[in-house]
Amino acid sequence: MAASPLKDRIPPHNDEAEQATLGALLLDDEAISVAIQFLRPDDFYSNANRRVYHAILNLFNKGRKADIITVIEELRQNAELDGAGGPAYIASLTSVVPTSANVDYYARIVQDCAVRRSLIKISGEISAKSFDDSNESRMVVEDAQKAIFELTDNRQTLTFKSAKEIIPKTIEAIEKLYNTKEAFSGIPSGLGDLDAMTSGFQRSELIIIGARPSVGKTALALTMAANTAIKDKIPTAFFTLEMSDMALMQRLLASEARIHSENIRTGLLKPSDFHSLMEAAGRIYDAPLYIVDMPNMKLLDLRAQARRLRAQQKVEIIFVDYLTLISSENYNLPRHEQIAEISRSLKSLARELDIPVVALSQVRRDAEGKRPTLSDIRESGSIEQDADLVMFLHRERETERKSDGERSKAIPTELIIAKQRNGPVGTVDIVFLPSYTKFESLSRTAS
Repeated sequence: MAASPLKDRIPPHNDEAEQATLGALLLDDEAISVAIQFLRPDDFYSNANRRVYHAILNLFNKGRKADIITVIEELRQNAELDGAGGPAYIASLTSVVPTSANVDYYARIVQDCAVRRSLIKISGEISAKSFDDSNESRMVVEDAQKAIFELTDNRQTLTFKSAKEIIPKTIEAIEKLYNTKEAFSGIPSGLGDLDAMTSGFQRSELIIIGARPSVGKTALALTMAANTAIKDKIPTAFFTLEMSDMALMQRLLASEARIHSENIRTGLLKPSDFHSLMEAAGRIYDAPLYIVDMPNMKLLDLRAQARRLRAQQKVEIIFVDYLTLISSENYNLPRHEQIAEISRSLKSLARELDIPVVALSQVRRDAEGKRPTLSDIRESGSIEQDADLVMFLHRERETERKSDGERSKAIPTELIIAKQRNGPVGTVDIVFLPSYTKFESLSRTAS
């Protein structure tokens, strides 16, 4: 006989696993420390089981042990005893399981059913929005991505590792560095003195480069990206929200060919310039460099594209130019809260993809003409909190140099490391080459 279609409409749940979980918690008060890693009260399908679990959590938060008597009393005080099935039902839970040894197994079953119910709910909402012609398809896709991300983000299981588990992996990483004799443990920026202080950009870290407008944030990021992708052949992604991809490529060509950027923009090139230009174009063509050009980029778009680049092109580092141009999904929030959301999301993206994320940020107008500090980061203090490494550019503006000859010379620049979670802070001396719109190490220029 065919199965009843009504059965397929019942949300996924497992009464036996829910009861077994609660029975284990009532038998062993220490089992709650295991279950709490997986379960929240809303994960229980049964209202009665949900109330019992909530009572056990309340006792745990009060520092009291949960057993049949204490749970019944807790429910009675909150006028929820009848809704939880009454004393007889609660007492019967301990007879469902003989021991609490398998509480993690039961809890995972309950969690799995809860996730499936959430997915059904999300798919239903997305389906309804898809049928509504008033909703733009792009917004429906964004809502779907956001809902799935929030579901997975909130379902990260709390775990711990013993020193015995961590120390072998740590020693293995140190031995690898020793045997390969690599100078840096992270991805080098190509600026020697900076890499010496940071050991390169580390995996899972959020790096912030701050400066006032027209001081050289994009030029510095592009210099680093070129060193990484062209020189070291490390797959690199560059998200440009301010400049077009062709404008960015013109800068990169000028930098690599060492041709005056103004000549490339105006087309005033000498025959010899074309040879240098073609050689530079060939090096860039072969480099694993991926440019994402999307003005008014939404946060979800950035995350989705970053995941795709990591999975398909194996990118090892991402540059974002720049952070405050990313659009938040929550338009109703104050701007500083939107920036805080973007900052947290970029940090979680770095951890999720296990790569460095380098984001550019403007500093306050008050910092004009003086050395910037952490308090000068514009629009949100959360950027300072989320970042693992914060650097500021400080130099004499090109317009302040008197003659055209002076403007074409290398400009001494300070790269201020104002925060480094796992290393020293200080100042690195570099130079800006205005003719090529690029930065170089002071030692390389001197040589």
